[in-house]
Amino acid sequence: MAQDRTRIDILIGDHAERLSERLQAHRAQLFPPDARRTLRKFTSGEVAELLGVKDAYLRKLSLEGKGPSPETRAGGRRYYSPEDIQALREYLESGTKSPGTYLPGRREGDHLQVITVINFKGGSGKTTTSAHLAQKLALDGYRVLGIDLDPQASLSALHGFQPEFDLLDGGTLYDAIRYDDPVPLSQVVQKTYFTNLDLVPGNLDLMEFEHDTPRALAQRDDNLFFTRVGSALAEIETDYDVVVIDCPPQLGFLTMSALSAATSVLVTVHPQMLDVMSMCQFLLMTSNLLGVVAEAGGDMSYDWMRYLITRYEPGDGPQNQMVSFMRSMFGENVLNHTVLKSTAISDAGLTKQTLYEVEKGQFNRATYERAMESLNAVNSEIEELIQQAWGR
Repeated sequence: MAQDRTRIDILIGDHAERLSERLQAHRAQLFPPDARRTLRKFTSGEVAELLGVKDAYLRKLSLEGKGPSPETRAGGRRYYSPEDIQALREYLESGTKSPGTYLPGRREGDHLQVITVINFKGGSGKTTTSAHLAQKLALDGYRVLGIDLDPQASLSALHGFQPEFDLLDGGTLYDAIRYDDPVPLSQVVQKTYFTNLDLVPGNLDLMEFEHDTPRALAQRDDNLFFTRVGSALAEIETDYDVVVIDCPPQLGFLTMSALSAATSVLVTVHPQMLDVMSMCQFLLMTSNLLGVVAEAGGDMSYDWMRYLITRYEPGDGPQNQMVSFMRSMFGENVLNHTVLKSTAISDAGLTKQTLYEVEKGQFNRATYERAMESLNAVNSEIEELIQQAWGR
């Protein structure tokens, strides 16, 4: 007797529907429909570290009634909201003779920093890197726009957006870069629960750009595909200091347009042989395709390009060999610091949060502090590159 066969499209559709329902129920449990996702308050010690001052100085300001008033909890512990942190930055900046000490963003003449985070291979930590970088820059006082250019929309999910429920009528970057009747980019920018951080979420609509562009090229459309992202960003340039673009794990028209708009490029790499081999193919393809874009008039000059080692395990011998190999090959183009593989980062992701959002008490203290030190070191190194690009 012949075995009954199931049509794959029906099976996949059924699985997708069931999974979507379960994810929606999970989200409703974590964040009820009538609830607004908020960010936790930060201890005075955390705020002092963010601002580069002593905790005792913040206590003195509080006692003197200067700056925002923190929330006082048991034992006299002081907690600041993200809005309080920004207000403290503005208060301290107003009293300093060194501009940019507490508000380190753009000054007159500084160009918008557009950082594209890319890799050809999934699982390299691209989205995790993008999210932690954007959030840390926001906490440090920069005006940040995150753009989710990946149709899988993981960056959006980390910030509370579930595409199949929240973006039923569009609302992605595709709306602003499509060839027919694009909308102003400002119409798809969403506020997040992070002070200083806005987001352009993503969903499957972004794939339409990959389908539309060949038709536009065949019709010799004057609106060159690689100028689309840059032109959209030009509309809101004065509103931000830094844009962080989480690119899809493929070298399509979206990624190439993002690379054309970029001022800086960050390539995430998991230090395993197969991942590095994949990256080699990615670099070869990128070089060839962007060479064609440059010949067509695209601006392929960058302030900096760096490789970031992610999910690094210092006790892994083969990984250490691969890191040494990359440093010998690419020198200063490899960031000095690495993102360690950590259960703290992955556990935070289970609740769609980053390490900057969760409370330290939810984790083993040593595990948390080790992961946080790793992330802060990487993000501080990138912040230094941003400042250098502005001539500081």
